[in-house]
Amino acid sequence: MRYAYKVPEEKQIRVIIDSDTACEADDPFAIAHALMSSKLIVRALVAEHFAAPGSMKKSREAIRRLLDAMHRETNLLDGEEWPLDGNRPMSEGVRFIIDEALREDARPLFVLCLGALSNLARAFREAPEIIRRMTVVTIGGHGYDVSPIPFREFNFGNDVDAANALLTSGAQIWQVPVPAYGSIRTGLAELQYRVAPCGDAGRYLFDQMVAYNESPAAGWTPGESWSLGDSPAVAVTLDPSCGRFHTQAARFVNPDTTYSDRQTGQFVRLYDTVDSRYVLEDFFAKLAINYLD
Repeated sequence: MRYAYKVPEEKQIRVIIDSDTACEADDPFAIAHALMSSKLIVRALVAEHFAAPGSMKKSREAIRRLLDAMHRETNLLDGEEWPLDGNRPMSEGVRFIIDEALREDARPLFVLCLGALSNLARAFREAPEIIRRMTVVTIGGHGYDVSPIPFREFNFGNDVDAANALLTSGAQIWQVPVPAYGSIRTGLAELQYRVAPCGDAGRYLFDQMVAYNESPAAGWTPGESWSLGDSPAVAVTLDPSCGRFHTQAARFVNPDTTYSDRQTGQFVRLYDTVDSRYVLEDFFAKLAINYLD
């Protein structure tokens, strides 16, 4: 990477990124941001399903296309093919999460979950001894004070059992819910101006965003703007103080992704806000430094 600075080794952290990359267009931006960040030692990218047949494999293929565009080689692994199910063989991605968590390394481990939580929940079920050996950053769930909820939240909704398994696990959890992750707004014109000119990587990121925005699957989007909703997982890992947060007593998630009145017995760090200026400008700067000729 082309930076005129270095991140001291004692400030670096290990990262595993778990992503349902093929479901829509913002995951690749978050993955690219992480791969360009010197603080983050990305140990693996694990493909996550999005509750549709073959979706995990599609996510893996989407990650591979991004890596090819970035001219990067990074450990890329299959995850679980369907919501939490201990009766199926354990995926290579789940095995890697377990092995990496058990590996002795002074650098702390963060697992960034950009979709459903099936892979991590399976890892916790198979090897509960790893639960205290990582910090989990999850993009998912509604705000705890939102009522009525405007929609079924996608990430938690794709495996509610896994979400509840995580929220009762005793793990250290940083949760970025809808109000925070939905605030990272950008326009397609901004992406054309700031991202598309940045080599193969920028062109790929912009083109896949436009393709999704023009597809029937994007009927829910405003038209020429987007929320880079997965990028806060990278931002709060780079700088935990880049948003306001509080400690929240976790509650069980209902099938419609509302919260039950029943508490899970543990607390999470809940991000109320994330600094969108920091998220976007850090990403744009790193992309330009590394890929703008």
